[in-house]
Amino acid sequence: MKLLDTAHVDPGTLAQAFPPNFLWGVATSAAQIEGAAFEDGKGASIWDHFCRQPGRIKDASNIDVACDHYHRYREDVALMKSLGLDCYRFSFAWPRVQPLGHGAWNEAGFAFYDRLIDSLLEAGLQPHGTLYHWDLPQALDEGIGGWLSREVVGRFADYGAEIARRFGDRLASIATHNEPWCTATLGYETAQFAPGHTSRAESLQVAHHLMLSHGDAITAMRAVTKTKLGIVLNHTPSFPATPTEADRRAARIDDGLNVRWYMDPIFRGAYPADALDHVGADAPHIEPGDLDRIRQPLDFLGINFYTRSLFGADGKTVQGPGERGFTDMGWEIVPEVFAQHLVRLAREYNPPPMYITENGMANADRIVDRPEPHVPDEERIAYLAAHLQALATAMSLGADVRGYFYWSLLDNFEWNSGYDKRFGLVHVDYESQQRLLKDSAHWYRDFIAHHHARR
Repeated sequence: MKLLDTAHVDPGTLAQAFPPNFLWGVATSAAQIEGAAFEDGKGASIWDHFCRQPGRIKDASNIDVACDHYHRYREDVALMKSLGLDCYRFSFAWPRVQPLGHGAWNEAGFAFYDRLIDSLLEAGLQPHGTLYHWDLPQALDEGIGGWLSREVVGRFADYGAEIARRFGDRLASIATHNEPWCTATLGYETAQFAPGHTSRAESLQVAHHLMLSHGDAITAMRAVTKTKLGIVLNHTPSFPATPTEADRRAARIDDGLNVRWYMDPIFRGAYPADALDHVGADAPHIEPGDLDRIRQPLDFLGINFYTRSLFGADGKTVQGPGERGFTDMGWEIVPEVFAQHLVRLAREYNPPPMYITENGMANADRIVDRPEPHVPDEERIAYLAAHLQALATAMSLGADVRGYFYWSLLDNFEWNSGYDKRFGLVHVDYESQQRLLKDSAHWYRDFIAHHHARR
């Protein structure tokens, strides 16, 4: 797949590669931007707790204030409107609307999302909601063991049904989970994310409970809303570091634990046999009927893409050549892999319409004061243009993709990296909370304007 040289790509030319009804948006998550961590009846999340454990967050920061979106959402919606966006993807904070993860609902929390959704609709933006972007109520973690407990599955389905009942008529879509691989692997196996466990067996059992809760939530929401329902998966395609059989096997196993572990039960009703064989005694306990509950018809599939992984025979990742460079997270920039992977998904799984629900780069951005304050993030513009061109290529080869959400609208709390990594189209001064559109935001705005002119 040959991609264009994007060094000086014209947004108007690139915009012509997308059908007129294609949707353009941005994405965020509650824990990363909302702040107001303990206001208006919100309960603690596992990330509120995790941030207070010494050594967990690289800059020792927390999410008490973050981007103060809870109080500044109108300003942020106005920014989105100024960019000409079609849609906005956000997540609900479960502990904001149900502090204990069961029992009483917090009406003040629901009122915030009422105001946010109304503001989006008034600005002409489609609201796309996500039920779970990693901020489990801390009370559930302490009370029943969080995602390790099968009991959480029913709690999550009840939560999803209540969100759908209250907001389904105003939401363009609802996703159950964002990146369950991260919840399971980074939260329960590598301890990089909350709650900070280090057990592969726990991670795989959590992954199964996440999948089961997804299926049950889809069923529960279908009973109360007609809005589009789906899930958001993060895919980091795996490749052998060398063309040896050992390296190929290592990459295939990672593909089984990363891509197929979540795609197969949803679309094929089974976990991949080679991955199950590889994990051995760490395989999750699966009860009769579980896989039927997971395999629910979906209206859409969200795909988050950032980079790829190269694997050596020892199963460890190898640094790629970085022909297009690396992001500030150290992730190799590989838009051609983005195109290849979307075509693979289309051919192997025949999924429902796909949306690119996250794609973006962390960059070492800086404000330059001349001739007036601005952020010259040419690297992000090149990244964005290259991935949009790759997306157009994949669509021309049969991938049914209906929309693209850049990650992220705002610089924000980047989980265990704290506030050091900046993914936003909008620069945030965390002391003053002042927002400033980066050069990439202006490029994206111009690109969208060219596309909208074709409608």
